Amino acid sequence: MDISSGIQASLAGRYALALFELARDQKQLEAVGASLATIRQALTESEDFRELTRSPLIGREQAVKAVGAAAEAMRVDPLTRNFLGVIAQNRRLSRLADVIRAFNQLAARHRGEITAEVTSAHPLDDGQVDAIRQNLRARMGRDIAVDLQVDPAILGGLVVQIGSQMIDGSIRTKLNSLALAMKG
Repeated sequence: MDISSGIQASLAGRYALALFELARDQKQLEAVGASLATIRQALTESEDFRELTRSPLIGREQAVKAVGAAAEAMRVDPLTRNFLGVIAQNRRLSRLADVIRAFNQLAARHRGEITAEVTSAHPLDDGQVDAIRQNLRARMGRDIAVDLQVDPAILGGLVVQIGSQMIDGSIRTKLNSLALAMKG
């Protein structure tokens, strides 16, 4: 089975596949993965970086220069830095989070892992992520790569999606179920 099946259907998937293949061929998967994790953290924590990736008011050349400077400041590897320049030039920075997610899925498949998308209301610490990974490994019988997302709207708990299977333990869902039960 081709590791890219399903991923390449989207625009972000095609960009992720191109980056993945370059990183694999240059034996830079770990470095690119680490750089993308740093970029993803910046997207989560920095309003300025998020605005850089989303604003239609920032011109192509400005975006290329700004993302290059940001990548330099974050100490991103050269392959990822060049890739950021390409997607800035192509005005696709708004798809960066989706590209990172698709790249992580490709890398996990390459390592023989399945990816679990885990959404929590607040950022999780390393101990919590390890506990989730161990629990999912025991449940699925395979190594699990955890793709973390934060969504305060779920209020608390976790939503875990592995392929088409979803485990929704969010407080929002429990409250909605309770409200429906009370309406009778």
